[in-house]
Formats: sequence, C-alpha cells, structure tokens
Amino acid sequence: MVTETLEVDARHDIARKLDALGWGAFFIWIGVVLLADVGAGWTLTGIGLIMMGVQLARTVFGLKLEGFWVVVGGCFLLGGIGQIVNARIGLVPVFLILAGLAVILTSLWPARWRRKHA
Repeated sequence: MVTETLEVDARHDIARKLDALGWGAFFIWIGVVLLADVGAGWTLTGIGLIMMGVQLARTVFGLKLEGFWVVVGGCFLLGGIGQIVNARIGLVPVFLILAGLAVILTSLWPARWRRKHA
C-alpha cells in the first residue's frame, strides 16, 4: 500500500515537472518568435512541436497520453506547416473545427460508455 502511494506520488511529480517544462519551453519560444519575427507558420509549428514533445515525454515516462493535447498540438503543427508551404486551404481553421467537434461529441458521450472504453 505504501509502495503504491509512493509510486503514484512520483508519477504525479513527473507529470507536474513535464507540464512546467512544456510551459517554460512555450514562453521561451514565444519570446524567440517575437524577437526574431519569424512569422505565423514557424510560430505555430514550434508550439505544435512543444505540445507533441510533452506528450511524447509523458509516454516515455509511462504516463497516460493526453489525447486532447495531442489533437491541439497536431492542429498547431499542421497549421504551421500549412502556413510555411502556403497551403491553399487554411489547415488551422479546419483542424480547430474538428477539435471542437471532438470535444463536444466526447462531452455528449454517455458516461456508462466512457467507463467501458476508457
């Protein structure tokens, strides 16, 4: 029992540190972007890479992957790449609409089904 409690505390501590590292990297990236004036494409790409990197680190440390942040990070990443390559259709609005629909549909999913499939 005590060992399980220590393991849960250690995992929680790792999760908090990864979140703090992610936010630190985010603020540093925004500062670099503002100083270097690199444009929206690179800004979005960097934010997406930071978000995806935090999720990758979570899996490396055996923590649960946060699906919402994977989707958001993917939206930023693909949107940034779309900006860089001058895609005709803006990918950011499309992925934001899809992410919003996913959040709404997930919230409407009956609780008894979520427990079975979690």
